[in-house]
Amino acid sequence: MEPTGTLGDPFYRDEVLAARVMTPEEKLLAGPQLFDFACRIALDGIRNQFPDVDEQRMRQILAERVELGRRLENTK
Repeated sequence: MEPTGTLGDPFYRDEVLAARVMTPEEKLLAGPQLFDFACRIALDGIRNQFPDVDEQRMRQILAERVELGRRLENTK
């Protein structure tokens, strides 16, 4: 059973429709905004996983995970 298969389709469709009407400038700005959003979500996960670490260590863990993702992406 796919948990988001049918339920996620309308949300994905809305995202696609919104992206189609964006200007090229808006699309260019959306990349960094999406990356910042993803980093905030990742930091929340790190904070949940390691509740006793300080902000500097959380950001270090995030940087390590981003670098790992880049290395994995380059192995394809």
